[in-house]
Amino acid sequence: MPIPQDVTGEEIDKDVRQELQSLPKTLAEDVAKNLVMVARLIDEDPEGAYGYSRVALRLASRVAAVREAAGFAAYASQKYSEALAEFRAARRMTGTVDLWPVMADCERGLGRPEKALDMAGAPEVHKLDKAGQVEMRLVAAGARRDMGQLDAAIVTLQSPELASNSVQPWTARLRYAYADALLAVGREDEAREWFAKAVEADRDGSTDASDRLAELDGVEFTDALDGSGVDDADSRPPHAEAAGAVERDNSHGSHGDDGGNDEDADD
Repeated sequence: MPIPQDVTGEEIDKDVRQELQSLPKTLAEDVAKNLVMVARLIDEDPEGAYGYSRVALRLASRVAAVREAAGFAAYASQKYSEALAEFRAARRMTGTVDLWPVMADCERGLGRPEKALDMAGAPEVHKLDKAGQVEMRLVAAGARRDMGQLDAAIVTLQSPELASNSVQPWTARLRYAYADALLAVGREDEAREWFAKAVEADRDGSTDASDRLAELDGVEFTDALDGSGVDDADSRPPHAEAAGAVERDNSHGSHGDDGGNDEDADD
């Protein structure tokens, strides 16, 4: 696949660059450039990112960072069976648990929310950092919703992190998920309160909390260019947020069924 002239490969994280030092110099440069393209495209063009990740994988499948990038590209493209396989491979190579929440969300994508809940209760969760534990809580709540356990999803999201007034990288998403779960059971006033709190914490616009809040307030947005009067909410893509994002909404991972296999997740 073509690499733009402005991509040098030097843009990648220093830790990834260090991993690539095990490769011959020219090969390492080619892999690095493809990884840069994955990072550049994954939000706006997941299929394009996936294509570059496959090139990197063919060139350096024994490099953990490459397997991880391939996993995230497959995840963003809703190829959950493939993503899970790549995340497992990366985990075997590194021995870390950092990918545990996204692996669990892949199980949700494959239609196995019970497996995701099993992973949420596994010892690996205690080894995650705070961000990882919050992510795991979001996945577990989404799994509860997948199973129709709406009240349980609300309880799952109730936590010290949700109650805290301090704003962390995960705060907006956690508040959004809680608001959405409340709305799902008809607790509209509380949902509005938490969507408003999500807006306060969403400094980089990573959620559509402001739009959801406006919808609850009965505000309609019209396109100033065509004057059609179409509500923006009707034209939003179904997956409005990128990975780390990459979610159907912030209480669910952005997943569906890609016809993957039934292979068990790593313990």
